[in-house]
Amino acid sequence: MPAIPHRPLQTLLHSNLLMALSKNQLLFKCPAGTTIPTYPFRLLRRLSFAPHPDQCLIKNSRNSSSKALFFAMKSSRVQSPGPLVPARTVHVAPVEEDTSFAKRVAMMKLKLEQAEIRCASFEPGQYSSMICPKCEGGTSKERSFSLFIREDWGLAMWSCFRAKCGWSGSIEASGKNKDNRVGPIQTSKVKEHRVITEADLLLEPLSDELVEYFSARKISAETLRRNAVMQRRAHGQVVIAFTYRRNGALVSCKYRDVNKNFWQERGTEKIFYGIDDVKRASDIIIVEGEIDKLSMEEAGYLNCVSVPDGAPSQVAKEIPNEGQVLMHLGPDALKEVIAKAELYPIRGLFTFSDFFNDIDTYYSGNLDHDHVVSTGWSGVDEFYKVIPGELTVVTGVPNSGKSEWIDALLCNINRNEGWKFVLCSMENKVREHARKLLEKHIKKPFLNSRYAESAERMTVEELEKGKEWLNDTFHLIRCDDDCLPSIQWVLTLAKAAVMRYGVRGLVIDPYNELDHQRPSNQTETEYVSQMLTKIKRFAHHHSCHVWFVAHPKQLQHWGGGPPNMYDISGSAHFINKCDNGIVIHRNRDEKVGPIDRVQVHVRKVRNKVAGGIGDAFLSYDRVTGEFLDVKEE
Repeated sequence: MPAIPHRPLQTLLHSNLLMALSKNQLLFKCPAGTTIPTYPFRLLRRLSFAPHPDQCLIKNSRNSSSKALFFAMKSSRVQSPGPLVPARTVHVAPVEEDTSFAKRVAMMKLKLEQAEIRCASFEPGQYSSMICPKCEGGTSKERSFSLFIREDWGLAMWSCFRAKCGWSGSIEASGKNKDNRVGPIQTSKVKEHRVITEADLLLEPLSDELVEYFSARKISAETLRRNAVMQRRAHGQVVIAFTYRRNGALVSCKYRDVNKNFWQERGTEKIFYGIDDVKRASDIIIVEGEIDKLSMEEAGYLNCVSVPDGAPSQVAKEIPNEGQVLMHLGPDALKEVIAKAELYPIRGLFTFSDFFNDIDTYYSGNLDHDHVVSTGWSGVDEFYKVIPGELTVVTGVPNSGKSEWIDALLCNINRNEGWKFVLCSMENKVREHARKLLEKHIKKPFLNSRYAESAERMTVEELEKGKEWLNDTFHLIRCDDDCLPSIQWVLTLAKAAVMRYGVRGLVIDPYNELDHQRPSNQTETEYVSQMLTKIKRFAHHHSCHVWFVAHPKQLQHWGGGPPNMYDISGSAHFINKCDNGIVIHRNRDEKVGPIDRVQVHVRKVRNKVAGGIGDAFLSYDRVTGEFLDVKEE
C-alpha cells in the first residue's frame, strides 16, 4: 500500500486546488490508490466529517492542533469559502454509496434482461405496463404486464394479468430471484359431488293421497309424472321428493314434509329444478320454488326453472306467489300475470317510459325545481338562461369583469328564485368577496373610499341584515393550508353543500387556482377532458348549475377585442364539453365607446331552450358593483 506523503494539510489542499481550478474539480488519492473527484465547494463540507474507520484518511502529522485555514481562490467559478476548521484527522467522503448504487442498477438491469424483461425507458418508483415477455400479450397484443422497480433499484416485481398467462415474480438486486408462476392461473380443485340413484334414496311413486294434495292446488298428475315428483318414507312419515335431474339423470333431491319443512341430500350438486326444460328455450322464467315451477307448467310455460334453495324467509304479504294465483284464480289468471310481468331492471339501462312523468311535467311547464331561470337582465336572457344541472364556462381577459358579472348574476337569481350557492373563489379574500356581494345586494358602497365617490355608505343596520343574507345564501369552499385543492376535493365538498344546505349553484373561479397534477403519461388535453366530465356529472346528478371561470392563454399581438373560447389556456375541450360558453369583455378605449360598457358574448348554448349565440350589453356601476341592461345602438 503506498504511503501518504507527509505534507502539511494546508499545502496539500492548496496544491490540489491550484491544479484543479481550471476544471473546477479536485482529485484526492486515498491509501487504496482510489482517485476521488470532488468539487471545491463540496470539499469544504467534507473536510469537517467525523472520523470513520472505513473512510479514506488524510492525516496532518506535522501539526495536530486545529487552526482556521483560509484560501484565496481567484477562479471566477469559485468563491472564497471563508474560514475552515478541520478536525484532527481529515476525512474525504468515499464514493462507495455512488458506486454501490450504480452497481445495484447494473445488477438489476442484468437480472431483468436474463428474465427477458427489458426496461430501457422505465422510471423507478412507478408502475409501467408493457407487453408480457412470456405470453406476448396474446393475439391482441394486450399490454397486460405490470412492472414495478423500487426507487433504490433494490427490488423489482412484476405480474401479467392475462388469465392464460399469469406470470409473476420478483428480483432483488443483491438476493435471490422469485419466479412465482408461468402459465395459466390455477383454480382451486373442483369439488367432487356425491352420486345418487333412486334406489339409494328409497324413492317411491307418489301415493294417491299426495296426488290428491297436488290436485287441490290445480297441479295435475301428468305434470307430476313429467317432472318425476316422487315420495319417500323418512322419520316415520311420507314426504314429497322433488328430483333434480340433468339429461334425465338424478343429480339431487329435495324433500318437503306436511309441515313445510325442506331439506336436501347432502353432498349433491346444486342445479336448477327443471333444467332440462330450458335447454333450447330462448326465454327463461326463474321462480323460487318447485311448486311454483309446476304451477307455471300448468299455465302453459314449460320454459321455467326453480332455484334450488327456494325463496327468502320473508316476502311481501300482499303479493301472492304463483302457486296461490293458480290455486285461487286458475291457469288463465296466472298466464296473464306472466304475460304482463315487468322485466327485471338493469342498473343504468332505461326506456323512455321510465321518464314519461318527467316528460309530461316538462310539457305542462310545471318544473318547479328544474325550470329555466332568468339571469335578471332581459338583454342577456335573449341569448342565455340558467338551467339546473348544466356547466357554463366563462372566460375573458384579466380585469374584464368575469367574477363581478358572476357575482351579480348570483344575486339576481337569489333575489328572483331564492337559490343558494357554494363558492370556490380562491383569488378573492373572504372579506373582499363579502364586500362585493353586499354592495350588489344593498346597492350602496361598503366603504367611504375613493371608488364610492359621494354615494351614501351602507348603514350598520343594513350591514347586519346583509350579513344574515350572506350567511343564508352563500357557502364557501376554502383551502386552509398552502396546498392547492384538486377538482375532486372541490366537488366532494360541493356535494356535501348540496345535500346539507340545498345549494343550487357552484362557482369555481378560476381554473388555474386548482391543483392540476396528472400522471406523466396523460396529456393536458386528456386531463382537462376528464376534469370537465367529472364536473358535468356532478352538475347533472345533483341538478346543480356550475359556473367555471377559465382564463385565456397569453394573447399575442392582442388588439383589445374579446378573446375566443378556443383561446382558453389548457385545451379546446373547455368549449367542446361545456353546455354554455360565455366571454365577458369590457371596453378600455374611450374613443370606441363608454368605459362602463360590459359585453356579454354568448358563444355556445347546447340547449336551445336556454337561448342561442349572440351578444348582450350591460353597464357597470363602479360604486355599487351593479350591472344594468342597456341597448346597443
